[in-house]
Amino acid sequence: MYNILLYIYEFGIFVATFFSAKVKKMWRGERETFKILKEKVDPEAQYAWFHAASLGEFEQGRPIIEEYRRVFPKRKILLTFFSPSGYEVRKNYDGADIVCYLPIDTPTNALRFLRAVRPVEAFFIKYEFWYNYLHILRHRGIPVYSISSIFRKEQVFFKWYGFQYRHVLRCFTHFFVQNEESKRLLGTLGIDNVMVTGDTRFDRVMQIAKESKSIPVVREFKNGKKVFVAGSSWLPDEQIFLSYFAQHLDWKVIIAPHVIGESHLEQIMSLLEGRKVVRYTQIEADDAVTLGEAEVLIIDCFGLLSSIYKYGDVAYVGGGFGVGIHNLPEAAVWNLPVIFGPNHQKFQEANELKACGGGIAIEGKEDFHRVMDAFLASEDDMKRAADAAGHYVSSHSGATEKLLKLLREKNGHV
Repeated sequence: MYNILLYIYEFGIFVATFFSAKVKKMWRGERETFKILKEKVDPEAQYAWFHAASLGEFEQGRPIIEEYRRVFPKRKILLTFFSPSGYEVRKNYDGADIVCYLPIDTPTNALRFLRAVRPVEAFFIKYEFWYNYLHILRHRGIPVYSISSIFRKEQVFFKWYGFQYRHVLRCFTHFFVQNEESKRLLGTLGIDNVMVTGDTRFDRVMQIAKESKSIPVVREFKNGKKVFVAGSSWLPDEQIFLSYFAQHLDWKVIIAPHVIGESHLEQIMSLLEGRKVVRYTQIEADDAVTLGEAEVLIIDCFGLLSSIYKYGDVAYVGGGFGVGIHNLPEAAVWNLPVIFGPNHQKFQEANELKACGGGIAIEGKEDFHRVMDAFLASEDDMKRAADAAGHYVSSHSGATEKLLKLLREKNGHV
């Protein structure tokens, strides 16, 4: 049944290529994979295979990839993606020897892929459970690890109708899970090859913070004032926080929207009528407002957000009024109180940030105004929330070290 559904899904993707440029990139990329492997795989080398669905999972697994290369320098690394959002951004990542798409999980593709690569170990980051790839890996006796995985009772594995699919879990040599609840749930299925290591994303944001560079444009924009940084925001988020800062002009605002299309940027500009606004990519061309005088800075490019947070005093992470919040630790690592929307229940870091006082969930405009008014009334309260957020991230780091310790033991390294 799984394979039948998979072939139907594959046909659906093919049809979607006529309507979506993103899907077409993925379709073409998957078909180029075997050509890439034929050209680049060294038959004499040992490969460790890391698979990430998209960019977020890659960032989660990146500390493991880089530490693995340091610990096992003689092995080569193959990195695969399923989504263009990961592959197109990281196809030139120099931490891997080969980067390509992972062909869809048909029996033929899985056999052909694994015959080409012959990995000595495989790592699936967070939510990846490909039935055919995993069963072939198990059949060949290749160790397979699940990194930073998290399990919830709503998942198919724990439903009465998920009996057949839960067999895929028995293909893993070891699970490195984020929390005790995941370990407990796997235990209900008789799976005990589990270690609670936490989330490697905390290691990644700590690494990014250490390596961050100064951004003169943002420093000049700050100009000694309090700064509110909104990261990965959507229109519902922007409507809420911009309504507040329309009355509080003593604060500066930086907006790094999740979508940087011109239509969305125009929507943001329409909310800022009468304000002194500059766009990051147009600073040199726009001499109407100097950076020091500007009230709002719009970051209309990618790659800067993680370093921009360090210039802030309060952070807002978007997505909580849609499908779900984005990367909270990326902001919290800079000792910033983090505000986010209501759709956060499935995100462990959001619930834990709330519990420690470093994160604040809002339901709408009134909540946001209340939270910011409280911060403005008491800098001590704002500092306590900021310190709690920073401590939360630092105290949850270390997952990479725990995982590599076990891998060294399994590979005979002390």
